[in-house]
Amino acid sequence: MDTIFTIFLLLTAVVVANIIHLVYPKIPLSIYQIVAGILMASLPTPATDFTMHPELFMMAVIAPLMFNDGQNQSFRILSKNVKNILSLTVAFALVAVIIIGIALHFTFPQVFSLPLAFMLAAIITPTDAVAVKSLTTNVTMPENVNTTLEVESLFNDASGIVLLDLALAAFTSGKFSVTHGIWYFSYVFFGGIIFGAIMGNLLITLRMKLMSRHVDIGSIVIPINVMTPVVIYWLAEELHFSGILAVVSAGIIHSILYDRLRLTSAKIQMATKTIWSIISEALNGIVFVLLGLLIPQVIGRTTPTNLSKLVGLAAVLFLIMLSLRYAWARWRLVNLKSKKENRNRDSLLLALGGVHGTITLSLAFSLPILVHGYPFTFRNSIILISALVILISIIVAAIAFPIILPCKANDYSATEFHNALVKTVQYAIDELKANTEDRTEKAIIMDQLSSQMTQYHRINADIFEKIARKTHQLELEVIEQLADEEKISERQAEWYSRIVARSIYNTGNHTFMSFISTVIHRIKWRIIRHRNSKIQAQHRRHLEQHQLHPDQFMSFKSVFNLLNQRINKYLDKVQTPKNINEITMIRRAYLQRSRFFNRDSKVDDDRINALFVEAFQLEHSYVQQSLADGKFSQSLANALNEHISTDELVMVQSIE
Repeated sequence: MDTIFTIFLLLTAVVVANIIHLVYPKIPLSIYQIVAGILMASLPTPATDFTMHPELFMMAVIAPLMFNDGQNQSFRILSKNVKNILSLTVAFALVAVIIIGIALHFTFPQVFSLPLAFMLAAIITPTDAVAVKSLTTNVTMPENVNTTLEVESLFNDASGIVLLDLALAAFTSGKFSVTHGIWYFSYVFFGGIIFGAIMGNLLITLRMKLMSRHVDIGSIVIPINVMTPVVIYWLAEELHFSGILAVVSAGIIHSILYDRLRLTSAKIQMATKTIWSIISEALNGIVFVLLGLLIPQVIGRTTPTNLSKLVGLAAVLFLIMLSLRYAWARWRLVNLKSKKENRNRDSLLLALGGVHGTITLSLAFSLPILVHGYPFTFRNSIILISALVILISIIVAAIAFPIILPCKANDYSATEFHNALVKTVQYAIDELKANTEDRTEKAIIMDQLSSQMTQYHRINADIFEKIARKTHQLELEVIEQLADEEKISERQAEWYSRIVARSIYNTGNHTFMSFISTVIHRIKWRIIRHRNSKIQAQHRRHLEQHQLHPDQFMSFKSVFNLLNQRINKYLDKVQTPKNINEITMIRRAYLQRSRFFNRDSKVDDDRINALFVEAFQLEHSYVQQSLADGKFSQSLANALNEHISTDELVMVQSIE
């Protein structure tokens, strides 16, 4: 039960951090999550005594994250960056571990033996592209640098793991063989890639056979996809391959499948991507919350004197790693494809982009507690140094990126997007109103389309109530006119006036004058003889206890439809760009009332579906025409088309 409660607390901390980041996005999300973890550590909950289990952490958290990164990568991009991948994940990793390890050993020979120094160097070698993404949400990272950082993080995790295993073996045995080290590295590294590719192909073959038998349904395909990284990681580790590289390789094979499928099984692909997006966001958040949660534990086991020394050592190690990464890029040992004038900037960005995160943390906690039956005395210090290196790399990058990189800036604001969306949807509604005779089906479609406009807009209550009062006044005037012309009976007039009164009552807090106006009209018709509140109560009881004769009800419905037409004409007349959202809300209210009184009318589902398709086509056409006319920018048009396509997909899924 404590485990379930701890997971609940971790997810809660992630959600709270995400909410705060939405409100104040200037600070990177990862920092909010770390702070949330630190605050959680101070609470008297089961999470306070949380114990990291590295094997479980790697299989349940890191493996799914790496698999998702792999399946989101383009095989074409990876194939073009093979040299960069080998340069950063193999050559640079080896050089960095050797240089940092030797420097540590000769600087602190009594503290760091050579194997121990190599262990610490291997732990702080892996980078975390996800952490970089969280730090660059508000700035524009050059595409060439961003791509290099992403492909590096896919494979250098395995390099760090293998090098740590070699250093740990040398530390525990006191012996190290270069030949054995090379063989072990090759077996684990390339064996993991090959094993993951084979398993990925087998799973894809299974999926394709299921599709050929028309079994491409979410209840089968999606669970298989979600379980894939856990199963492959476990099997690879049992065979002593790199489980991380195996899941990355399997993920890349899956990305090839998605490229082949394209529009085939679009519903399953969309659902899979959505689920993986949620899983990835949650797991990444949990990792940084765990980092914040574990830092107080590690610091609590360290004396103040040692703490200051370890902080200084962590800062020096970060600077060495930063310098090595900069030099590696500046000497063109990795091809960033930078322009001559941008080489220094891109090299610095690659160096700063070497932010450490999930793998560094898990490697540090994977160190054994006992060595040869005795406590591993340096374990706590290495964990603390690793955590400090992670924090320093995140803080430095969070400060440096906004200084070096330009801020992200759309050529349209959120308000402009919303206004453009309103115009687009209104165009589709106007075209349907003008060219469609199916009154019932049209009302349903217009109601649904109106929801596109109002879901993002905050309604101005004053404007809304002012227009609503005028529409109610117009209703009463038309009812009075029809009664004077004896086109409706007094009973019908009474019924409708009660509905209007109830509508006025529900409109808002500023409707006193409308209420008085209603009472005056009803007195004039000699229908109202009681207070408005009593009439409303009688109306509700009457609706519950009595039914009109069918012929009378049809007549009443006809009157209501006539009134609805008059109201829409009035709204068309007074509609402006400033009040379009408020008028849309009022139209929706009348449409819903119209649907209520026409509920006994037969609805043609096929016609509704056809009208939906026509409406979305009209929206896309309006966007393209506005783009051609220069009213919309390309990026705004792309955003609108994406929004419309998403709504269209939701509609298609609801039909199915």
